[in-house]
Amino acid sequence: MRRLSALLLCFALLLSGCGQTDRPVSTAAPAAAATQQPAPTPTPQPTVDFSATGDNLIHGQLYLQAQRRAEDGGYDFMPLYEKVASFYAGQDLNFINQETLVNDEIPPSSYPLFSSPAEVGRTAYELGFRLFGTSNNHSYDLGAAGIAATRRFWASMPDDALAFGLWENGTENDIPLYENNGVTFACLAYTQYTNGLPTPQGSEAHVILTSDTETIERQITAARSLVDVVLVSVHWGNEDSHLVTEGQRALARQMADWGADLIIGTHPHVLQSAEWLDREDGGRSFVAYSLGNFVSAQSKPDQLIGAVLSCTFTKTGDGSSAISNVRFHPTVTHYGSRYSDVKVYFLSDYTADLAQGHGVRTDYPVFGLEYINAVVAENLPEEFL
Repeated sequence: MRRLSALLLCFALLLSGCGQTDRPVSTAAPAAAATQQPAPTPTPQPTVDFSATGDNLIHGQLYLQAQRRAEDGGYDFMPLYEKVASFYAGQDLNFINQETLVNDEIPPSSYPLFSSPAEVGRTAYELGFRLFGTSNNHSYDLGAAGIAATRRFWASMPDDALAFGLWENGTENDIPLYENNGVTFACLAYTQYTNGLPTPQGSEAHVILTSDTETIERQITAARSLVDVVLVSVHWGNEDSHLVTEGQRALARQMADWGADLIIGTHPHVLQSAEWLDREDGGRSFVAYSLGNFVSAQSKPDQLIGAVLSCTFTKTGDGSSAISNVRFHPTVTHYGSRYSDVKVYFLSDYTADLAQGHGVRTDYPVFGLEYINAVVAENLPEEFL
């Protein structure tokens, strides 16, 4: 798996073919059935088992716990994710929405202006994440210095890690590309909000807002002609609302018709629905309107319930791909009293005893397996569970 440039990709997409000449049948042999040559075994089309994960939202409780666990003065975030680690090891390619600015230059900070230790990104990479969305309402939290620091951090990561969503000034026509298992991906990210903050003065990079549909259309259309799969991460909708807005649906429809294959929604911090969208070109796209939180130290019951999306991309040979095996894997962020010992679990591994001991029950005693399953059933279509 590796990052590609658009120029290199154009060469990579050139196809070569070979012909097979039929063998002549001899007429000199005695009258007997001619031996029939077996049909050649079709070459399997390249496939990628892919996953998309929601908000990696690093509140102060999370990095303070990681700091206490570390023995070298750093941060140990692995226990936060250890219960779900094996899932990501089984996928070919994993995406996550990195909600906070990760860097090793600015001291850690929490809501409302986030700065996260570099170990957050390194741990996510160790877990198997290779695609990191960085366009969200906290992208401008730390001004121009924060943007520069987080871009330096991601540039220091191994070559097979790709952070996208903060566009260097003047590069809006450059499409971030990635290759895995012979399948090429375009990776695009947009946000509806920046919490009222304008692009920082003197910043070397910026986000692209969902209101800039002209740029979004141009990018997706260009990407469609370059790659097998067009991925779009979009930070949109209303926080703490399970309702998909008309604006979300309208933009999803536009992005699908422009050529997006998979639209990954984040920002509401809670689950929202998902659906197939039939495109004008005869294909179809899949949109997950909100995957909810992956990890956080938020305090409301439904903010602690998210989902990981998995699917398979199969290269079709005509410059596109087919999406199959779409499934959601619900998750639960667990903590004890006063946000102690935060961990994320898959719901399939989460027990009634754990739920009964969840710290959120101090204020919301309704929280339990029955409540969790109800939230999942109300927001995710049964066909994808």
